[in-house]
Amino acid sequence: MYTLNLFSNQFEEATANYPPQPFLKWPGGKRQIIKEIKRFIPSDIDTYYEPFVGGGAVLFEVQPKKAVINDYNYELINVYKVIKNNLEELIEQLKTYENTEECFYRVRAMDRSENFSTLSAVVRAARTIFLNKTCYNGLFRVNSKGYFNAPFGRYKNPKFINKFQLKAVSEYLNSNEITILNLDFAESLKSLNANDFVYFDPPYDPVSEIASFTEYTSKGFNKSEQIRLKETCDLLNSNGVKFLLSNSATKFIKDLYKEYTIEIVYANRSINSNGKKRGKIEEILVMNF
Repeated sequence: MYTLNLFSNQFEEATANYPPQPFLKWPGGKRQIIKEIKRFIPSDIDTYYEPFVGGGAVLFEVQPKKAVINDYNYELINVYKVIKNNLEELIEQLKTYENTEECFYRVRAMDRSENFSTLSAVVRAARTIFLNKTCYNGLFRVNSKGYFNAPFGRYKNPKFINKFQLKAVSEYLNSNEITILNLDFAESLKSLNANDFVYFDPPYDPVSEIASFTEYTSKGFNKSEQIRLKETCDLLNSNGVKFLLSNSATKFIKDLYKEYTIEIVYANRSINSNGKKRGKIEEILVMNF
C-alpha cells in the first residue's frame, strides 16, 4: 500500500508540472505561430470560443477559464470528452494496443465494420489516439465514406500512451468551465455575447489544386464553406464581437477578408506527403480590431 501511495504522489507531482499540451498531431497545428496568435488575443474577455479547435494548441497556450470549444470531426471531439470524463479507462484501453502493422490495420479497420457506431466512446477515443500516433506522418485523413485511410508509419517507439500529457489535459478541462461541442462552426456560436472572443482556425484554403491532400471529415471544407465562414465573421463584426482568424495567404482568402486587418506570419509545415515541400509557409491572421 505504501508503494502505491508513493507512486500516486509522484505521479500527481509530475502532472502538476506538466502543462496541458496538444495530445494529437493535427494538420494545421498552431505551435509554429502561437506567439503571434497569442499577442492578438484580448485578456479582458468573458468566454473564449474556438469553433475549429483541432489539436488545441491555442486553447492550451491561452488556457482560458471559460471557453466553448467545437469541431465538426466527431472522433476528435469524442477524444476531448473521454479525456475529460473517462481518463483512466482511456489509458487502460490504450494499453491493449501494440505498435505493429497487424495491430494498426486491425484497429484502423474498425470504422469499416457495421458495429463501429456501437463501440464505446472510450474505445473510439483510444483508437483515434493510437492511429494518430502510429500512422504515417501523423495524418488524420478520411476518404469520402469517412474511413480513416492513412497508412502505418513504421515508427520504432511512438508514444501513444502519455499519461502525464493526458492527465494534464484532463485536469485543465475539469478545473475550468469548458464546454465541448460537436456542431457546425456557425451553430457553435449561438450563445455568443458582445464581450466574448472567437478564434477561427478552419481547414485552410489550399495553396494549389493538389495541396488539399488531407480531409479531416468526409464533408470537406471548400470555397463555399470559406465564404460562409467569412459571412459569419461579418455577422460577429456587426454585433461588436472581436474575432481572430488564421488561414493560408492565398489570393482568394486575402481578397475575401480585404476589409479587415491582415497580418502576414510564417509557419513551418511538416505534414506534407512530399518532404521537399515542407518548410516555411506564408499564412495570414485576420482580425476586426
